[in-house]
Amino acid sequence: MNDSLVIIPTFNEKDNIRLIIDAVINLPKPFDILIVDDGSPDGTGEIVKEIQVAGLPNRTLHLIERQGKLGLGTAYIRGFKFAIEKGYDYIFEMDADFSHNPKDLLKLYEACTTGGSDVAVGSRYISGVNVVNWPMGRVIMSYFASIYVRFITGMPVNDTTAGFVCFKRIVLQTIDLENIKFIGYAFQIEMKFTALKFGFKISEVPIVFTDRTRGKSKMSGSIFKEAFFGVIKMKVDSLFKKYVPA
Repeated sequence: MNDSLVIIPTFNEKDNIRLIIDAVINLPKPFDILIVDDGSPDGTGEIVKEIQVAGLPNRTLHLIERQGKLGLGTAYIRGFKFAIEKGYDYIFEMDADFSHNPKDLLKLYEACTTGGSDVAVGSRYISGVNVVNWPMGRVIMSYFASIYVRFITGMPVNDTTAGFVCFKRIVLQTIDLENIKFIGYAFQIEMKFTALKFGFKISEVPIVFTDRTRGKSKMSGSIFKEAFFGVIKMKVDSLFKKYVPA
């Protein structure tokens, strides 16, 4: 077993899954991979099983199959628990669609192993706006969403909604994962906010985010609604909560 696990949630990613696994396993540092598949009707899980049977050199490919589309946040929570049980030291979140460059896993790993960070965030906004192939309206919405979150929460993080993250195991062991409430992209905000409340150090690593070229986006209006109103409730609730390690 390697010291690092990359968690990749999937739903209907048959066009990307084999390619993203190949890209991760061909990095110079070995990363194990966990696919959390929400019952993809397009056969994503079956492709992962085929790769498992073939085997990977010096890497382990895990698969957790769930029944139905249960949400991004719950997929990561399931993956975090798996990583803790298996004893991985560094646990990564990454999308399956190449919006996150697998080569940047190395930068996040370095930030946590030698850079003194407990949480390393692959940031689109730490050095300008580094987004490729998004419509301008979505770029503006995402950028100002992070400004809004920073204003409400006081988080010193430029890319609060980023989904390309490395956590040290101690962070996930300290946070009570059962009390993480959000299931959409607001989950990313809640995890960073909670880590900061427990006193962990978060750093941002500049990346270029490239919109998917294969498959279909899972973004929806309900996801933005959860984030917009949920952030206010999260902040208010934090004023009456003691952050005691789980």
